[in-house]
Amino acid sequence: MSKYKSQFEMMTLKPVPSLIVKLGIPTMISMFVTSIYNMADSYFVGQISTSASGATGVVLGLMAILQAIGFMFGHGSGSIISRKLGQKDIDSASKFSATGFYSALFSGFAILILGSIFLTPLMLLLGSTPTILPYAKTYAICILCAAPALVSSCVLNNILRYEGRAFFAMIGLTSGGILNIFLDMLFMQYMAMGILGAGLATAISQYVSWILLLTMFLLKKTQSSLAFKYAKFNLATIGDIITTGLPSLARQGLASISTMLLNNAAGNYGDAAIAAMSIANRISMFIFSAALGIGQGFQPVAGFNFGAKKYSRVRQGFFFTLIFGTFLLGIASLAVFTNAGPCIQLFRNDPDVITIGIPALRAQCIALFFVPFQVCNNMMFQSIGYKFNATFLSSLRNGLLFIPLLLIASAVLGLKGIQYSQAIADVMTSLVCIPFTISFFAKIPKEQ
Repeated sequence: MSKYKSQFEMMTLKPVPSLIVKLGIPTMISMFVTSIYNMADSYFVGQISTSASGATGVVLGLMAILQAIGFMFGHGSGSIISRKLGQKDIDSASKFSATGFYSALFSGFAILILGSIFLTPLMLLLGSTPTILPYAKTYAICILCAAPALVSSCVLNNILRYEGRAFFAMIGLTSGGILNIFLDMLFMQYMAMGILGAGLATAISQYVSWILLLTMFLLKKTQSSLAFKYAKFNLATIGDIITTGLPSLARQGLASISTMLLNNAAGNYGDAAIAAMSIANRISMFIFSAALGIGQGFQPVAGFNFGAKKYSRVRQGFFFTLIFGTFLLGIASLAVFTNAGPCIQLFRNDPDVITIGIPALRAQCIALFFVPFQVCNNMMFQSIGYKFNATFLSSLRNGLLFIPLLLIASAVLGLKGIQYSQAIADVMTSLVCIPFTISFFAKIPKEQ
């Protein structure tokens, strides 16, 4: 109980800026390493051919589906856990942690089986061209084999973060990420395994991360438990997790659909267009991970303190995260904007890929200045249990705004519409968030 008391005091009494930085830095490192090993796959695969490079963009849609399921259970259970711990209800926290973990694990096995059976139509649906298909299928089967670990790791990672144990989450994720980079080099450069090597490297690293994250629970580094006796597979418990995690499902699920539509639209302009948009999006996501990391450092602070009715700390955390995130993204975006060509060239030295990728990447760099505001809103509303706000706002960037923009802009402007759709969607999403922010802080309850 003393361990719980000290953790509770840290989450509700420690100065908010230093607390968010303490929790956000490990998460940012985890996000950076995850982005780096995703880009490492793109780099090594890009040495094979433009079609192989395009395959990483196609399979990115599959990974978005897996992450959608994992983050739904992870953010759903984690958000509830942080509020239960803020209310000092440890038994309920364990119920949601165990239920979320095993639900994700079983879902991962189901996706592995179904995805393997329908592999070819799935890759075609995600935007593969006939020349990309052989590479995409090889890469995707490895990702499917890692599905149980990938999906349930999202739950383990988020429970650790929401409990304020971001450092332990970082150990698991960064270890797997670093291993992936070395395995990419081993399998692809020294063993000449091609895109199969990239897939195997990712699959193996996912299982290593899963084992390391699970070890934190087995060593009882957490307040909640994964013991199967706590799991409650009833409608009320699973329904609460799913509805709370719905924003993450919407965000990642729509990301998968938007990736599919983007690949199909870009495919009209050849494999080079698919490769260029895939590379630009991965570089943009690397920058975006800074805002996402600091935002995820804010999540447990928001959940804990909202549960403990310390509403001024929620407000303070929101604005600190917004300012800090905008500063970080501003610096990174300016650096990439001025070096867009070399950044694209690093992953695929193809004149067509570079020409198509530069405008898309520069537009996204400008739009990234608006991203921290939407991230703060999404993270806050999901963490405090405002399910409708969180679900609606998280559906905008990759779905409700982006998809119509992509379809209309690509039809009217052709390739330019494809290049600029994501940037426009980012700006519009942030504008839509404004009334939600003002309304919430105007009526936030007074502290007791």
